[in-house]
Amino acid sequence: MPSESAAAAAAAAAAMNSVGEACTDMKREYDQCFNRWFAEKFLKGDGSGDPCTDLFKRYQQCVQKAIKEKEIPIEGLEFMGHGKEKPESSS
Repeated sequence: MPSESAAAAAAAAAAMNSVGEACTDMKREYDQCFNRWFAEKFLKGDGSGDPCTDLFKRYQQCVQKAIKEKEIPIEGLEFMGHGKEKPESSS
């Protein structure tokens, strides 16, 4: 079960706007979908899939477009998302 600080962090992240104003509604829609799935399914042992994948992909595309339009430098940064494995630690 998540700690209170993890729940507070998730709530704070859900309240934040997206990097692109046009993406904020998509972000909120995805956040609501994910939080509902996480609380109602995943935490109860049903890890049979995330029904929010399509919402995430649309939001991700919107953010990528906004980053390009605002010319935000992202070279050298690695992003995780659906279908990407966590990088191996090199320690």
